[in-house]
Amino acid sequence: MTDKRETRKSFAVRLNRWVLQLSRHWLRAALVVIGLYAALPWVAPVLMAAGVTAPARVLYFVYGPFCHQFAFRSFFLFGEQSAYPRAIAGSELASYEDYITDSPEFDAALLNWVGRPGQSRFATVEDFDPALWSFDMQFASKDFFGSSRMGYKTTLCQRDVAIYAAIFLGGLIYSIPFIRRRLRPIPLLLYVFAGVVPIGIDGFSQMLGYPPFSLWEPRETLPTFRVATGIMFGLMTAWLVFPYLELSFRDTRLQVEDKFRRAGIPFTPSV
Repeated sequence: MTDKRETRKSFAVRLNRWVLQLSRHWLRAALVVIGLYAALPWVAPVLMAAGVTAPARVLYFVYGPFCHQFAFRSFFLFGEQSAYPRAIAGSELASYEDYITDSPEFDAALLNWVGRPGQSRFATVEDFDPALWSFDMQFASKDFFGSSRMGYKTTLCQRDVAIYAAIFLGGLIYSIPFIRRRLRPIPLLLYVFAGVVPIGIDGFSQMLGYPPFSLWEPRETLPTFRVATGIMFGLMTAWLVFPYLELSFRDTRLQVEDKFRRAGIPFTPSV
């Protein structure tokens, strides 16, 4: 019985030491995780261009549940343009429709969607008309990773790439000791108006123009605007979340240190 009690005590001490270390170094761990998540979307197109397609497809699959991955809203590497917005976006870049018309790779992606009752306007790929934008066109762009001419898309759309890059940047800024000691969480109203409202209006107004909603004519914004709203949302989120996490982990750290003091267990006090 004594041995079991000692074993449980030893485990509890190790667990509390681990919690103490996490409470002291949580920001570093968070930046590693966020940095990897923000960087890996750029690895997939590099792998595709190098011909290492299997690991690249794994990355597209892993990120798939977290982003629509529509090619007309994604960045591309190693192609003629960095982005291929739809013609209705009014960009000076050549449109997505112009490029996919003669793309065998897009035909292959479209084959997964054509001919579905109630969804596709095209009986076969040969009937494909880029001017007729429909459900199958929209989701074929998710399955379309790119081509040697267009390059290969990132695993996250332009807005999401900007969001996670901005959160990572915000974390780096917050890691500066002077800022970390003084910065408090952004007021919720400011967070909503500066971070959530712009991205919400832009995102929902686009989504509701496409099937199955089709409340109005589809609209698309320019890649620069998508990036700008993503950066604003990411920075505001970092300003909101990181200070709250700091306060929470500080309380945890103080509680664990107090436990060690009362139990007479040696530890290195926080500075």
